[in-house]
Amino acid sequence: MKNLNITFTAAGLIILMLSGGSYGCKEINVFEKEGYTQLFNGEDLTGWIIPEEDNDHWKVVDGVIDYDALSEAEGDKNLWTEKEYGDFMLHVEWRFKEYSGLYPMPNILPGGDYEVDENGETITEMKKNSDSGILLKGAGQANLWCWDVGSGELWQVRTNSDLAPEIRSAAVPLVNADNPVGEWNAMDITLKGEILTIVLNDKTVIDNARHPGMPESGRVGLQHHGGLDKETGEMLGSSSMIQFRNIWIK
Repeated sequence: MKNLNITFTAAGLIILMLSGGSYGCKEINVFEKEGYTQLFNGEDLTGWIIPEEDNDHWKVVDGVIDYDALSEAEGDKNLWTEKEYGDFMLHVEWRFKEYSGLYPMPNILPGGDYEVDENGETITEMKKNSDSGILLKGAGQANLWCWDVGSGELWQVRTNSDLAPEIRSAAVPLVNADNPVGEWNAMDITLKGEILTIVLNDKTVIDNARHPGMPESGRVGLQHHGGLDKETGEMLGSSSMIQFRNIWIK
């Protein structure tokens, strides 16, 4: 019986390792098998360009990239890959650590415009918010935020009134697929030429949307957003208090 118990225990361990927790060994092997390259090694920021004079606000904590929205860099505060990429498939997991404050949040309509009142003024409501993004070759971003419309929104496309209505409306998420603040989200971005598809937590939120002006190649970035209000010294309601892990590109 003793040997039999040991056998069952070993089998249990094997099953546990294969099932892995959230994105454990099993998931990493899947990415490697499918030809992805790891962009974040889980230990340090090798392969990334840390903003000059950032002073350790972009850092690795417990195996994840941690950012507190307080980079002290004078210029670009975003975190960029050292390498540039053309067409790609990108997997990234992210979560907001906590809400950063209240923000006057508008309602984005399916066509891309904001909801307005009878006087044509944008209707806003003070809501809890955090805001960041996945930067796409220096030309745009897939928004990560707490707005009701959901993450994946293509800000530079949706807000460009010079574009055709069908292009702008395609930049609005089809569904809000975000997990609650504090929980991890898994996002998969496919970029081919100017065409973007974004899947968030297994739901397609952006489906073959066109992003005019997308360059042939460029760096991938993790966005700084917000920081301290210079007048009050308090954290702005749109600050990116965020963590990233399991970043893979193909």
